[in-house]
Amino acid sequence: MAELLAPREPLSARTAWALRSWWLTAAMWTRALMSYRASFAMMTFANVVITFLDFFVIILMFQHTDSLGDWTLPELGFLYGTSAFALGTANLFVGSIDALGERIRTGTLDTMLVRPAPALAQVCAERFSLRRIGRPAQAAAVLGWSLFVLDVHWTWDRVLLVPVLLLCGTLIFAAVFIAFASLQFWWGESGQLHHSFTYGGATVLQYPPTVFAKELVAGTVFGVPLAFVNWLPALRILDKPDPLGLPAAFRFASPLAAVLSLAAAGLVWRAGLRAYRGAGS
Repeated sequence: MAELLAPREPLSARTAWALRSWWLTAAMWTRALMSYRASFAMMTFANVVITFLDFFVIILMFQHTDSLGDWTLPELGFLYGTSAFALGTANLFVGSIDALGERIRTGTLDTMLVRPAPALAQVCAERFSLRRIGRPAQAAAVLGWSLFVLDVHWTWDRVLLVPVLLLCGTLIFAAVFIAFASLQFWWGESGQLHHSFTYGGATVLQYPPTVFAKELVAGTVFGVPLAFVNWLPALRILDKPDPLGLPAAFRFASPLAAVLSLAAAGLVWRAGLRAYRGAGS
């Protein structure tokens, strides 16, 4: 396989080439999509409406209570907005990796491995759909509303944490997409497991950690690090107590969690490529 046998270049050069390859592939699919502008507009609008139903369920819940786990509706709006934005943006950029299992079964992954471009960038950008922007756009609207109505004492670190957690949350979800999709190199039918940690994980993060068992919350900190997407930074921003009693430094550790998550995802992807034997055709 060309990608594994090629001489190793500096990490910065490989990263730049991977990003350029992703951009060129995504741009090609975007040009094809925009040939049908009316269809694109209608599908994007439908995506926004459908994803809003998730938050509408939370609104209905608060018709019968003033708080959930000592968190108010605007505070849940903050959790919802940050988790849905991170998931939606990660899905926009790397969500096409969902189709990796089918490519392995049909042998079409072989074609990508012999091209002079990183296979991971090609898989993530394949059939790139700008319609997926509906989810992060809707989440950004909910987040904007929550920030407007929240009664928060905005210090410099709280202000800085908001864009940091959105960026780091997106990177963490992207790493989860890549790592669990890569399991399909060994276990071809792992799609449902993959979705349980991406879409299922984002749904869990829409609710306060105080409504879940401490064992589950600990698993999102020391296992799959989803708590760093929004739970832990939100404790600082919203001045909430930590149900696990972790050191305060954990609330600022999202960048470190994102870097470690991406490194782990890269290792899983490389191991999967090395284990891949091709379609035999």
